[in-house]
Amino acid sequence: MAESFVEADREEEEAPSLHKTAHEMSIDGDEPPPRYILLTSLFSPPPEQLHKLRSTLSSWGCFQGMVFQIHTLTRYGNVAKQFFSLPVEEKKKYSRAEKDGEGHGGDLIVSHKQVLDWSDRLALKVLPEDQRRLNLWPESPAHFREITHEYSLKVKCVLDILFKAIAKSLNLEEDSFLNQFGQRAQLIARFNFYPPCPRPEQVLGLKPHSDKSGVTVLLQDKEVEGLHVLKDDQWFRVPIVPHALVVNVGDQMQIMTNGIIKSPVHRAVTNPEKLRISVAVSNEPEPEKEIGPEEGLIDEKRPRLYRNVKNYAAVNFECFQKGEVAIETVKV
Repeated sequence: MAESFVEADREEEEAPSLHKTAHEMSIDGDEPPPRYILLTSLFSPPPEQLHKLRSTLSSWGCFQGMVFQIHTLTRYGNVAKQFFSLPVEEKKKYSRAEKDGEGHGGDLIVSHKQVLDWSDRLALKVLPEDQRRLNLWPESPAHFREITHEYSLKVKCVLDILFKAIAKSLNLEEDSFLNQFGQRAQLIARFNFYPPCPRPEQVLGLKPHSDKSGVTVLLQDKEVEGLHVLKDDQWFRVPIVPHALVVNVGDQMQIMTNGIIKSPVHRAVTNPEKLRISVAVSNEPEPEKEIGPEEGLIDEKRPRLYRNVKNYAAVNFECFQKGEVAIETVKV
C-alpha cells in the first residue's frame, strides 16, 4: 500500500481530476437505478420477478439485494476492519509473493507505467476447500477464518440460486450456467481497505474495470460511499442501502449469456477524511473447464458473439499487462 501512496505523490500538481461528476443512483423506479431485488424471492421466482431480474442485468449488470441476517453481515464487516487495523508487522505474515494473486498487499506490479490504486487488499481462495492456502489466512482477529468460511459458503448458496434464476429468465434449463462453472468452481474473497486520501480528485481507490468473475457479491462499507457504476458513458454513485449486498455480473457471465447480460465497468473513489472497507466474494469456473455462450442463446437474430475460452482469469491478467480489454479479445 505504501507504494501506492508514493506513486500518487509523484503525480503532477496540476493533474486533471479523475472524478467526473457521478450521478445520483436511486433504488426505486425504472430510471436510472439498478433495481433492488430481494434475493430470497429468487428461490422460486414468479414470471414477473424473472423479467425484472433479466431486465436489470441486461441494462445495468448489477443490483442491490438482501438475504443474510444483519448479524452475519456485521460480523464479516467487523473482522475485515479489524484485520486492516493490525500492526504492519502482523499483516506482513500474510503477504503475497510477487505476481501471486493471493495474500495481503497492494496492486500487482506488472509495468513501470502502471498507475497504482489507493488501496490495500487481502485476497483468499475459499473454494474448493482443499485449495485453501491457510498460511495466508489470518489467525488474528479472532474467528477470522471461521467467519470467512461461514459467510463464503452462504454466498455460494446465493450464487447457485441466482444462476438458476438467470437461466430461467433466459428460458434455459436451470442448471445451464452451473454446469459451465463445474463441480469445483472457485470462490475468492477480496477484502479491500481504502484509507483517507488527501487528493481524492486525482487518485482512485480502484481503477475502472469489469470483473473477470462469473458474479461478484459485494458487502459495502456501512457508512462511506465509494462505488461508481458506468452506464451509457455516465458514472452513477451506488448508494449505501443498510444491510444490503451489491451483486454484479462479471465478464464470464457476459460470455455465457452471449452478451445478453452485461458485465458493468465500475470503480472505487477515495475519500479525503474517512477510510472505507468493502469485501467482495466472486466465483470463477474451474480453470481448465471451457466456457462459452449457451447454445440456446445463439440464433440468426443473435449470432455467437464470443468464442469458447479456458482459464479466463489468465487471459484477463495477460490483457491487463498489455493494456487490452480482456473480453474484447475473446469476441468472435
